[in-house]
Amino acid sequence: MTTTLEISRVVERTAVLGPGLRAVIWVRGCPLRCPGCVAPEDLPFTGGTTRTVDDLAEWLGGLPPEITGVTFSGGEPMSQAAGLSALVTRVRADRDWSVMAYSGWTMEHLRRRGEPDHLRLLDQLDILVDGPYVAARHADLRWRGSANQRLHFLTDRHAPPPEDGSAGIELRLTDDGVQWIGVPPVPGFRTGFETAMRTRGITIAPSATSSDEKGR
Repeated sequence: MTTTLEISRVVERTAVLGPGLRAVIWVRGCPLRCPGCVAPEDLPFTGGTTRTVDDLAEWLGGLPPEITGVTFSGGEPMSQAAGLSALVTRVRADRDWSVMAYSGWTMEHLRRRGEPDHLRLLDQLDILVDGPYVAARHADLRWRGSANQRLHFLTDRHAPPPEDGSAGIELRLTDDGVQWIGVPPVPGFRTGFETAMRTRGITIAPSATSSDEKGR
């Protein structure tokens, strides 16, 4: 059993990367190279933080009860499916978590490929956002960034949102500066936003982004 994960960052509370209030774990590393990736620093599989499944489970278990879900972003979560699946098993033993994940691969590709770790994690998900970001099809959609991407509701825990518009961007102040979270509403959002902030002398904290402009 995989007992560690390579992590870029975590956030304990957000309302823009899935239904309700959720924690988010951004895994490190992605084999895909989608043009327009908003977080190229997360593409390498090295350079992050090694966290144990037990450590992450303890962190999630210590969050207040109003945090009802966890979203896996990245990077590419399916590249660390074994560890994420072990984490879901661990935390659901104590609490009925809603689990959502992003993947640059389509669900059909993952099922056709048939890797046991991928299939195991898919079976645990309530929601999957699938497909690569396609800059030419950028769209301001709920939890995703281009029109080719799909929302798969894999259980009856959540209903599709009545409207498919953007969930918005969250801005927050941290000890390191201003941090933004969410799916970029327009192509080039990160560059434009961070440039505008810096010209005003505002420090940009490491972004808790959706990993690329596909909303991951």
